[in-house]
Amino acid sequence: MVDIFTPARGRFNGTGPIAVIDIGSNSVRLVVYERHARTPTILFNEKLLAGLGRGIAATGHMAEGSVQSAIAAVTRFRAMSRHLGVKETHVIATAAARDAANGPAFVAEVERILQQPVRILDGNEEAYYSALGIIAGFWKPRGIVGDLGGGSLELVPVKDGAPGPGHTFPLGGLRLQEASEGKISRAQAIADESLEAYEWPEMAKGERTFYAVGGTWRSLARLYMERVEYPLHVMHNFEIPAEKAIAFCKEISVKDLNDVEGSSVLSKQRRPLVPFGAVVLGRVLTAMKAERLVISATGVREGLLYEQLSPEMKEQDPVVEAARELALLRSRSPEHADELVAWTDQIFKVLSIEETEQEQHLRHAACLLSDIGWRAHPDYRGEQSLNIISNAAFVGLSHAGRAYLAASVFYRHQGLGDGGLSSVIKKLFDGGHLREQAKLLGALLRIASLLSASMPGILPLTSVSENDGLITLALPKELEEFDGERLRKRLSQFAKMLDAKGEVVVSA
Repeated sequence: MVDIFTPARGRFNGTGPIAVIDIGSNSVRLVVYERHARTPTILFNEKLLAGLGRGIAATGHMAEGSVQSAIAAVTRFRAMSRHLGVKETHVIATAAARDAANGPAFVAEVERILQQPVRILDGNEEAYYSALGIIAGFWKPRGIVGDLGGGSLELVPVKDGAPGPGHTFPLGGLRLQEASEGKISRAQAIADESLEAYEWPEMAKGERTFYAVGGTWRSLARLYMERVEYPLHVMHNFEIPAEKAIAFCKEISVKDLNDVEGSSVLSKQRRPLVPFGAVVLGRVLTAMKAERLVISATGVREGLLYEQLSPEMKEQDPVVEAARELALLRSRSPEHADELVAWTDQIFKVLSIEETEQEQHLRHAACLLSDIGWRAHPDYRGEQSLNIISNAAFVGLSHAGRAYLAASVFYRHQGLGDGGLSSVIKKLFDGGHLREQAKLLGALLRIASLLSASMPGILPLTSVSENDGLITLALPKELEEFDGERLRKRLSQFAKMLDAKGEVVVSA
């Protein structure tokens, strides 16, 4: 075992690593994050489906075999945390440890092994941290958060950056499977009865989004992805229209999922619980009159870390901050990346190019990401950048927004033709507007890269103006030698996209 680490240049050090050990009713998991950040990066992630909640409804106790499996996992997690040099550890436990008669003895043994206290979350706390996890992982979310574990379901509204009051229901996958004796019709009746008294909050049209948290629901979404041949296997922010999600839930609410088309993509351990998760999800979406289902990869653990951030960090856009980290780790010059943000801000304002607040944030992120592929062979910089961005562990980003970031940087390297653009990215664009915005930004980034060689100090000295259909790029006298035929050609390509002409002038 290594005792001294050579500081890694591809990592951020300082406040981490930070570990969260999450002892749930179905899984026991260790997640080690790089550091405290607006978008914390995972260094290590391991889970064991111990099934601690199995049998509690009937016996009141966690099964001995499940307890021993969980204890063995926690022992391994302690060793792994020490090996990784973890500086801070949070240990949380939920419904199984909370409800079982042998829960206190189990928790005492975990505390003995880890030499630190276990925080047992009650239902309200689970709901609260699940909602914070959604706030951490999405840009200004509005709707209902649902966290389905093995023992319980938590529902909590989220709006204006804050959670509302949470409610807990005994509808976790393991608990519902046992309470219904494995019968789908009985599970449906139990879910209906449990949810009947819940008063759904008032939500305006466009706000009826259900954010689904939990491994069972992610498995359900993975099966849906397989069924519809969805082009991108990124679960976070995967969106399904509510009516399609409800129909799919009905289809897979069956006793044996093994007979369902595509079920082989699910682990054998998860497979038995997915139909019961489908029962609950279908009932929830119907009762809240949902417009869309959105899958989340962030939840209680990320909410716990988000709570510890400063108010200033909480206000940051998670996509922009993740892009800034990649710029620091991969680009030739982070300073140039920041200059691109300010330079394109000025150009979009001068040329009256309309964009929403979210589109502006996407543009800023794309500027920060524009040079992360520079170490690749020149012929493959666009492709490598596209692959990194489209598959990155971003949060706060729709799949269409992910396509915008990937495409704009691809255009910056490979030119403005669509021939080499990935078919996956083409399918992810939501209509033509965002795709055209990506190409427009790509054209600007091509001008900037040729003008500055992606190094700082040049762009702030230039300016762009428009008069009567003529877009002028002005260079100061000291940059006169930076002018050239290729620069003028790229400016003309950009101007043509705005039905204008372009010229480069050298100011006195």
